[in-house]
Amino acid sequence: MGEPRLKATIMDGQAMERAAVRIAHEIIERNEGAASIGGVIGIIRRGEFLAERLVSEIEKIEGVRPPLGSLDISFYRDDVQRHIQPVLHATNIPFDIDGANIILVDDVLYTGRTVRSALNALMDYGRPKSVQLAVMVDRGHRELPIRADFVGKNVPSSHEEDVRVCITPLDDHNAVEIWDRGNGKNGGVA
Repeated sequence: MGEPRLKATIMDGQAMERAAVRIAHEIIERNEGAASIGGVIGIIRRGEFLAERLVSEIEKIEGVRPPLGSLDISFYRDDVQRHIQPVLHATNIPFDIDGANIILVDDVLYTGRTVRSALNALMDYGRPKSVQLAVMVDRGHRELPIRADFVGKNVPSSHEEDVRVCITPLDDHNAVEIWDRGNGKNGGVA
């Protein structure tokens, strides 16, 4: 096994900011204004920071700040048995989601399994009127019939690559990067 290596930077921090502004505008347009958005919920970890940015952009545009929450899906994942000890984070949804238009936010949409887990977790908190999905990156390769309503960038990639969204404060910079997993296939190049 080789070491993972950076293959390409798909979006820098400025491109991510432009995508967040565009997504915020699209969310406002789809919901006919910010007042009808019942809440923006980020999937912990990177989704919650992207959700914070979207809420800030929506507030700048409309002057209305939608409610913000975060959702931990650790025990809803279908692969939880593979993890010896999942890292637990606190879900924080300080508003009622029953009958609300909810914007669910994640960093990367890949197989759809994370979103399926998030939908299961969300339903334990109530029954929203609608759930719309916003992601910074859609890389395809779906295993479940799930699609994003709002996408920062579509990034075709192979299964041998990792698409990473780096976001402050979790990371030291903002970027979308493609990494070779270093699995030795094709000489380390996917």
